[in-house]
Amino acid sequence: MNTCELSADKRLQQAHGVRLLAVAALALMLGACAHQDGMMQDDKGGYSRGSEPVQGSGPLVSADAAEEKWGIRILGVRTTAEGYMLDFRYRVLDAEKAAPLLDRRIKPYLVVEKSQVRMAVPVSAKIGAMRQTTRNVKPDRNYFVMFGNPGRHVQPGDRVNIVIGEFATGQIVVM
Repeated sequence: MNTCELSADKRLQQAHGVRLLAVAALALMLGACAHQDGMMQDDKGGYSRGSEPVQGSGPLVSADAAEEKWGIRILGVRTTAEGYMLDFRYRVLDAEKAAPLLDRRIKPYLVVEKSQVRMAVPVSAKIGAMRQTTRNVKPDRNYFVMFGNPGRHVQPGDRVNIVIGEFATGQIVVM
């Protein structure tokens, strides 16, 4: 290897390290700011146990119903950022049906089945909400919504419901 290749590799390693450090710092901030005496911060800045049932305007949907009514295929929910975030992924099959799910005016939240705690989408002053929104929804693309998981409340194997406006999933097992 010549010196140009080595310096390029070193720059890539440094950039990767900076990204990992930024994600870890964000996860720690979310965990510290959003957790207070076992209560989770909701999207209005208050704290809620979410004792009422999931509040989508429509009924809970199965995977087949999500494809038929909402034009999406649910890919799953995974823990990320050392467990301090939950990553909900879905694939758009029909852009017109899926458009309401990507509307920035609608505030999604996740409800943990075992405790009925609600998890909101973190909003940063510099980058905004940690979810994809667009007016130009494209089919055959994967989209994501990140939810805060302060205190690592949700663990792999737990069941959760995702609510985005009128859309509410059935139970999804966290991977």
